[in-house]
Amino acid sequence: MESLPALLGYRIKRLRVRQHRTLEAIASESGFTKSLLSKIERGKTTPPIATLLKIANVLGVNIADLLSDDTSAETVFTSAKVLGENSLTRTEKGYRFHLFAGNRPDKLMQPFLFIARKGMIKPALLSHRGEEFIYVLSGEMVYTVGGTRYELRAGDSLYFDSEQKHDLKPVSQVVTYLAVFVDAPIGRPSRKRKRQEKS
Repeated sequence: MESLPALLGYRIKRLRVRQHRTLEAIASESGFTKSLLSKIERGKTTPPIATLLKIANVLGVNIADLLSDDTSAETVFTSAKVLGENSLTRTEKGYRFHLFAGNRPDKLMQPFLFIARKGMIKPALLSHRGEEFIYVLSGEMVYTVGGTRYELRAGDSLYFDSEQKHDLKPVSQVVTYLAVFVDAPIGRPSRKRKRQEKS
């Protein structure tokens, strides 16, 4: 069975080739280097979710289309047995994640489970289209959104425009949280663009 990075890279390349688009074109529109996109396509790295969201947006697909080939419009049950830390996918940023209902096409929201360990997260401000909700299940972390730091513990949550630069830093040894991403509808101008137009 192929690893997720290899399958992910294959799916991205397949979509890109079907659209008759070059590495340079997709990388440029996504805001990344051709070298990074090439590494992703060759399965050499698993980028942060924010990076995958940007690539999916440029390719005109849902992030679930990159992470899963199976499709089901039925109710999707996920057993707690499959959510052990070692069964989650590790990204180059350092956290592990699981995409819930990855095989359901055209979902309006993208729910993820994230597990981050202290000292393992590479600092890097991320941003992507849409909105994001996070809810801390266990542990503590500092979550920065648009320059404001929030100290979050179990039961705390944040809802924010994900175009704002954001990042996390675990305070406890391990922090586990639920994150739900919702992409901006196609054709709707981003809040960032709306603010620029007003000024």
